[in-house]
Amino acid sequence: MSTFTGTWSLTRFALRRDRVRIVVWLAAVVALVVVTAASTKGLYPTQADLDAAARASEDNPAALAFNGPAQALDTIGGQIAFQVGAIGLVLVGLMSILMVARLTRGEEESGRAELIGSMAVGRHAGLAAGLVVVALMDVVVGVLVALALVALALPVAGSVALGMSFTALGLVFVAVTAVTAQVTESSRVAAGLAGAVLGVSYALRAVGDVGSGALSWLSPIGIAQKARPYAGEVWWPLALELVLALLLAAAAAVLVSHRDFGGGLVAPRAGPPRASSALGHPVGLAVRLERGIVFWWAFAVLLTGVAYGSIANSIEEFITDNEAISDLLASAGGASLVDSYLATSLLVLALIAGGAAIQMALRPRTEEGAGRAEDLLATPLGRPHWLGAHLVVAFVGSALIMVAGGVGTGATYGLVIDDWGQVPRLVGAALVQVPAVWVLVGAACALYGLLPRLALVAWAVLAWGFLVAMFGELIDLPQWLRDLSPLQHSPQAPARATEALPLVVLVVVAAGLTVAGLVGFRRRDLG
Repeated sequence: MSTFTGTWSLTRFALRRDRVRIVVWLAAVVALVVVTAASTKGLYPTQADLDAAARASEDNPAALAFNGPAQALDTIGGQIAFQVGAIGLVLVGLMSILMVARLTRGEEESGRAELIGSMAVGRHAGLAAGLVVVALMDVVVGVLVALALVALALPVAGSVALGMSFTALGLVFVAVTAVTAQVTESSRVAAGLAGAVLGVSYALRAVGDVGSGALSWLSPIGIAQKARPYAGEVWWPLALELVLALLLAAAAAVLVSHRDFGGGLVAPRAGPPRASSALGHPVGLAVRLERGIVFWWAFAVLLTGVAYGSIANSIEEFITDNEAISDLLASAGGASLVDSYLATSLLVLALIAGGAAIQMALRPRTEEGAGRAEDLLATPLGRPHWLGAHLVVAFVGSALIMVAGGVGTGATYGLVIDDWGQVPRLVGAALVQVPAVWVLVGAACALYGLLPRLALVAWAVLAWGFLVAMFGELIDLPQWLRDLSPLQHSPQAPARATEALPLVVLVVVAAGLTVAGLVGFRRRDLG
């Protein structure tokens, strides 16, 4: 029997079981590209607008750090690649990381791989099937992105280069996660290690693009952007990515043969001999399980706020020649474009915090699926107390994340204009967004408690909020559709005066959804 026996059967099984998850990932990436491309074309209707945007971005270190190298920014294609390239690559990388961790280490962790392995299945079949499935997803993403951009009347060569860069980057992180999955016994840690590689890659690219560009060659993201979509395409960096992916995949195949089934190359660290007394309380246990989520999301929001605050004082110069962007920021209200920009920036931070809030609110779903919730609830611990503890962490943690964003934005903006009073001002403005984020927690709780099979729909609520916030004005969405996003009802501080009534309504809605979820969870069966 070959070590790859059963690979095709496992591949078909994974495609069948995860078909909804796969379609959602593919649709999310393609929708991001299409919406960004369409809105970019609307933002820069004339060559003069493109020229002004190119001049502003080329001299803006923050823009280069976030988006990538300035390549043909005086063209629509160059602007689209600049606006969506880095974030699209990161999203494809995350897709590859999470899917490979789920289909490889996650299968061993759940015990399914051991059950399947008792049949005529080769030692490498599980790994090979996971890699094939996610590699196919990356290829499909690249093809769909290229076709969508061509359909928007963009040059074919540039569209293909951008699509292929997504595929190449995805394949690299398929292989990176395949390696990390051999190192640890936990799918979460495997995804975390691969995610750390993705984060370092983004940081290296950012530093390299702000500087001479040399450091960007040490980053898979930076190499992917060297393909120069719409800027005189260069194809060989993508071949370099493929070689790197093949080498890492081969290394993963070798490592599989040198570890025990279900184990990792690095043994997990032994815990302390005595547990903290806090772990005897459901809230203490929830904090212990989710503190990493709060810390890393807060750190990411802090850094994003630092970047936003660093360019706030020059925003009027940045958009002075573009009426479309000026109108977009002015729609937030306020006496100045700077305050409107800050309000829009805090809205973006609230969207990021919303992702953290949903992840924390859905942590009980993970615990239930792994069987750990059943063990805990077999003790005198009641269902409302167990679920409520996780929700407390979600509510408080999301507020702390927004505080971090306000501190980052206020500190850098205050440093630029020499006014440290901006820190408490913008922290207060950030907290104004918290009730809307809490509605997302409530929605996730209600779905988990009442309709557990549809719990992941909570992410669709966040996605809709992102679409409304970023592109609702540009694509002229009807007002009733915009009102479906809870973030649409937050006062746009500091651009507008904060009114208490919308905040009270949002808190009441969040509380109602939370109570509905708690009641539903108490009445339904586990699993």
